[in-house]
Amino acid sequence: MGWYNRIAKGITTRTREKKETKEGLWHKCPSCKHINPADELAKNLFVCAECGRHERIGSKGYFEIIFDNNEYLELNPNLVATDPLNFTDTKKYTDRLVESQKKTGLKDALASAAGKVNGNDLVVCCMDFSFIGGSMGAVVGEKISLAIDFCLEHKVPLMIISKSGGARMMEAAFSLMQLAKTSAKLTLLDAAGIPYISLMTDPTTGGVTASYAMLGDLNIAEPGALIGFAGPRVIKETIKKDLPKGFQTSEFLLEHGFLDLIVPRSELKAKLAQLLTFFKN
Repeated sequence: MGWYNRIAKGITTRTREKKETKEGLWHKCPSCKHINPADELAKNLFVCAECGRHERIGSKGYFEIIFDNNEYLELNPNLVATDPLNFTDTKKYTDRLVESQKKTGLKDALASAAGKVNGNDLVVCCMDFSFIGGSMGAVVGEKISLAIDFCLEHKVPLMIISKSGGARMMEAAFSLMQLAKTSAKLTLLDAAGIPYISLMTDPTTGGVTASYAMLGDLNIAEPGALIGFAGPRVIKETIKKDLPKGFQTSEFLLEHGFLDLIVPRSELKAKLAQLLTFFKN
């Protein structure tokens, strides 16, 4: 009954007040486990200062990095997906779309914009992995096609930033048709002599890799990006062979001729300006 006697005599033990830590104040790198202050990570363009791991960022983040003074014209911002197949898995596709739109503030998995990079004109189509895994549906294909039309009309180079799990299964054949659609549109860009730069980020997989991601006049990637068509397990089961370590990283692909350059995020704008000047001349 010691606690009772202490209370009766007015004896109390002072304890420290528990301090609340705001969410998002710190970031632990998944690769090296180094803990960075979140604001420092943001200043470093969401690249780990310790190991150089490039965290995923969205289209607005890339537009801010690439375009002069973060000024750009967003193209076709109001396109939204429909549900042509009345698809339902664990939930209705229409409900999944609404949920993703509310959660991310995006209309779909790709945003396109026109602006300047150190004074050079450029149209950028950028995928957002946060929207249903960056999956490619009819809206993604249509926005890329309309962006290419804009490039053809105004004679402006194009860059597509890929970050995707592949085709959107909820749209089935409508999604797969985007592989052919975007590839055909890019041939028009090529015929007009307008440059197309493909930037692959982590991850770039499935139908996106099998179409526009690998069709650039220059194919570039961020360091450490996962790039491939199928996953390692599926490939191993298909070819019945062990696979080289890291065979789907951007570094491995550069070494084996699938990429032209690996460009760190901090150098992206300067490198783009250099390439655009080269193409212009």
